[in-house]
Amino acid sequence: MSEREVVLTKRDCEARIIPAGTEIMIPKETFVTITQSLGGTFTVAVNGNLARIEAKDSDALGKEVKFESFETPADGSVNENQVWEAIRHVYDPEIPVNVVDLGLIYECKIDKTEELGNVVYIKMTLTAPGCGMGPVISEDVRTKVAQVPNVDNVSIELTFDPPWNNDMLTDEAKLELGLL
Repeated sequence: MSEREVVLTKRDCEARIIPAGTEIMIPKETFVTITQSLGGTFTVAVNGNLARIEAKDSDALGKEVKFESFETPADGSVNENQVWEAIRHVYDPEIPVNVVDLGLIYECKIDKTEELGNVVYIKMTLTAPGCGMGPVISEDVRTKVAQVPNVDNVSIELTFDPPWNNDMLTDEAKLELGLL
């Protein structure tokens, strides 16, 4: 979404203040401005704050979210390209760039074990160590990857070594953010 859109909430709606991550309730019939709608979530301006609304509450904004669907590999394996595509649907709520292009994903590997089945291991970071939205972003990664066919478990390791910096952005992300 490139243009802001003002909407009136159709019901009470759960949200999280950005960047603190504090949970709030936006009452029914509150004017909010949608500032970003990427990856199935919404960033809204409400009462002087930014807040994030999850896909499950999109109806409160009068919106519908279409979920990504993938073909299931017949051999029971996990398609790594599908895993990366799923991760590309996770966005920082303040930045209109997905976490892959932001350079937040350091490693992604798939293992098959007898005990846990197909496990996707992801090592990632955040743009800032104290980010209150960090648990939300990492849970988004977990949730999106878990929707990939034949994924049985998702393990997320959050690290700050090396610390994230602007050099980790892809050229596409730098262009989107006006850094090129």
